[in-house]
Amino acid sequence: MKRLLIVGAGGFGRELFNFARQHPDHGREWTVGGFLDDRADALAKFRYNPGVVGSIGGYQPAPGDLLLCGLGLSKVRKDVVTKLLARGAEFLTFIHPRAVLGDHVVIGRGSVICPGVVVTSDITLGEFVVLNNNATVGHDSALGDYVSLSCHADVTGFCTLGEGVFMGSHACMIPGSKIGAWALLGAGATVMTPVESGVTVIGNPARRINP
Repeated sequence: MKRLLIVGAGGFGRELFNFARQHPDHGREWTVGGFLDDRADALAKFRYNPGVVGSIGGYQPAPGDLLLCGLGLSKVRKDVVTKLLARGAEFLTFIHPRAVLGDHVVIGRGSVICPGVVVTSDITLGEFVVLNNNATVGHDSALGDYVSLSCHADVTGFCTLGEGVFMGSHACMIPGSKIGAWALLGAGATVMTPVESGVTVIGNPARRINP
């Protein structure tokens, strides 16, 4: 049986620890073997068993290991995952049993789909995408690598999100919207016009707040 290690012992990593233990493959295909975190005391205030079993920086892949990335921020996730992949790490693509997926959905390596997520039909998700609790993705949309949708974020039909886009809680996009790579949508932002790469937008309608 494979050992599943959660990369990152912060809030999202701790959520994934519990989600993974609820998965029907736990105890059949793999078992949760603890966390990787560069902070040895990351779980000092919490009760998790197993806890932090090694550092991210010092981790060397072992036969039978699977990793699940519990880093919520897109840029941090890409930086850490890139280094681990270079060492030969193998990542699990995780779909919680309480998520709903329609037909013709393509999900990239290492992506994480949390409880309550709805992904309808004819959708492409890139590698290491995170869809947090109760996020939704509508038909004919495409999400690039390392995209992060926070809880209750809503991507409607025919939308395009570039690499590394981060959508805050309850942010949404009208049908056919486009967001450039590494843009950030604040909580509750409503995208009605194209969003350029690398910018931060907030409000309804969403407006740019950085140069």
